[in-house]
Amino acid sequence: MSFDQFDQHADIPGTTLFDGSQAIKGYALNKMCYSFNSAKNRAEYLADPEAYFSKYGLSEKQKQACRDKNVLAMIAEGGNIYYLAKFAGIYKLSVQDVGAQQTGMTTEDFKEKLRRAGH
Repeated sequence: MSFDQFDQHADIPGTTLFDGSQAIKGYALNKMCYSFNSAKNRAEYLADPEAYFSKYGLSEKQKQACRDKNVLAMIAEGGNIYYLAKFAGIYKLSVQDVGAQQTGMTTEDFKEKLRRAGH
């Protein structure tokens, strides 16, 4: 079987594919999150998130996803998980917190699920 036989844009239920159109859609959001590599920028963001959203030109849906600290909504709005990890770090969101969002569970329930699975 060759790689060309796979439909790279097939629908995967519950999954947002990060492709070219998502990259364009999420450019401002990802650029903002990349800026969080700098402690100065993290502090500026925390001092006034709304002004920081405007500085980077986020859409209203991207702003709301950030306000809600909803990583899945950020992904739907073009966010790339590698950049969003910078955002999650500001709010001390763990991998388990994000996993819980992805499964629709509470963080504690998600952690228990992992424990039961031996992880």
